[in-house]
Amino acid sequence: MTGPNERDGLLLRSDALVHAVCKERADWELNELADFTVRAPESKDAYVTGSGLPVNRVYTPEHLPSNWHEIGLPGRYPYTRGPYPTMYRGRNWTMRQIAGFGQAEETNMRFRYLIEQGQTGLSVDFDMPTLMGLDSDDAMSLGEVGREGVAIDTLPDMAALFDGIDLENISVSMTINPSAWILLAMYVAVAEDRGYDLNKLSGTIQNDILKEYVAQKEWIFPVRPSMRIVRDCIIYCAEHMARYNPVNISGYHISEAGGSALQEVAFTMAITRAYVEDVVAAGVDVDEFASRLSFFFVSQADFFEEAAKFRAVRRYYAKMMKERFGAKMPNSMRLRFHAQTAAATLTKPQPMNNIIRTTLQALSAVLGGAQSLHTNGLDEAYTIPSETAMKIALRTQQIIADETNVTNVIDPLGGSYYVEALTDEIERGIEDIMQHVEEMGGVEAAIDQGYFQREISDTAYDFARRKASGERPVIGVNKYIDDGPGEKIETHQLDPESESRQITRLQQLRAGRDPVRASAALDTLLRVAQDKEANLMPATIEAVRAHLSMGEITGALRDVFGSYVETPVF
Repeated sequence: MTGPNERDGLLLRSDALVHAVCKERADWELNELADFTVRAPESKDAYVTGSGLPVNRVYTPEHLPSNWHEIGLPGRYPYTRGPYPTMYRGRNWTMRQIAGFGQAEETNMRFRYLIEQGQTGLSVDFDMPTLMGLDSDDAMSLGEVGREGVAIDTLPDMAALFDGIDLENISVSMTINPSAWILLAMYVAVAEDRGYDLNKLSGTIQNDILKEYVAQKEWIFPVRPSMRIVRDCIIYCAEHMARYNPVNISGYHISEAGGSALQEVAFTMAITRAYVEDVVAAGVDVDEFASRLSFFFVSQADFFEEAAKFRAVRRYYAKMMKERFGAKMPNSMRLRFHAQTAAATLTKPQPMNNIIRTTLQALSAVLGGAQSLHTNGLDEAYTIPSETAMKIALRTQQIIADETNVTNVIDPLGGSYYVEALTDEIERGIEDIMQHVEEMGGVEAAIDQGYFQREISDTAYDFARRKASGERPVIGVNKYIDDGPGEKIETHQLDPESESRQITRLQQLRAGRDPVRASAALDTLLRVAQDKEANLMPATIEAVRAHLSMGEITGALRDVFGSYVETPVF
């Protein structure tokens, strides 16, 4: 999808200029460069980006795209320079620090603290039982309740999570996938109970189940019924929640599993194509829902490659939505994304170095045009972040926004010979991978054949090998290592009684609910689940209102949908 568009003809560079530049570069290589490298040789045989793309010694106008409109202007198709005309000159990105631990009340207190510190959006991290659709009193949940996120079993937990928070005036992102539709149902029920207009709510559920089979490995049901749930969420939100993003298609976890920058965005685009095809096949016009698709990417360590990656995927997405799916509205072609700095780069040795890593990764995301940003805490290699670490991470974003002046100019890296060349190379790489996935029969077939899993595994192994050999430096780990006892930092301490309190509350709620209403709601949910064309969301909303728990809902639906066992990849 790198072909011409309707505004072809405005050339960015001429053949004469390229010829002259190439001639001058050849002369420079023969004279100045050759003489200098005899006395001071270059330090490597080969230079590559963080994801292994080859890097030239120098870039010139010959490396720019020939057509000006491939770069273009912000807010104009193909949106290389940003989805909106004013970008940060209009308003800064949303500063959205993720939080979640213990019971809902504990996380609610952290939310209030972050809002007081100037955070402009909420992001919720859920514990492993909630992610997997298990109740806190399930035998599989022992020791994990509230440990790496907040525990949410029932509707009253969700009400406590957002107690005192105006959901019409602050956006809420929820990092949840296999059980995402249940959390969305709880969120809707809480909002309606408080008298909010659903069309005024803004935020996101991650809800990207395909990348779970590809990378993160958290699923409940097989691929096809899981896709049906994503479809139902998209359609429900298109009809009832005009400002809400029903899916946050996530390359972040592909990267954290070991994928390269190119694999992150290419695999994400393949997954996106599958979701859009599914919803369109259900009879929904692409312009009725595409404007509420959102994305989640990592900002990794290679500064320029990451900025170029964001620009390339934004351009590729615009072309795909227009040329493949016939989107006509600009908002249907604008890729909007949340970025998070790279947790996998954080180190236990010399943890204060993580502040510098996070700062540079955050700046790369901003220069790449992120709409929302989470900066990791310096202590996240140990545990979930402390209040101090969260405050420093938030202040990192605020300093970038208010002190560096990088927000004054839209896409200040635009026109850089190097960045534009990387942008083009990544876009071509996305197209190559997309064609390969299509030849395999699409995303579901590629998952079944282990294609994505094998590619990520191979890349992760190569990175681990280079890190172990020192070819890939990691300061404090394989270079500039301290021999002393190391730095002591404050870490978050989970209340040891939190788990037992959550279990007690869940069991008391089950004992006190209306059993007739709960039974009727579950029967309705199962009946709707058996009809592949019906939408699960209304029945799920009634189920959570009847105080059915997370585990009761998913457990019952396993009888309809079945379970999924992955084929191992070697």
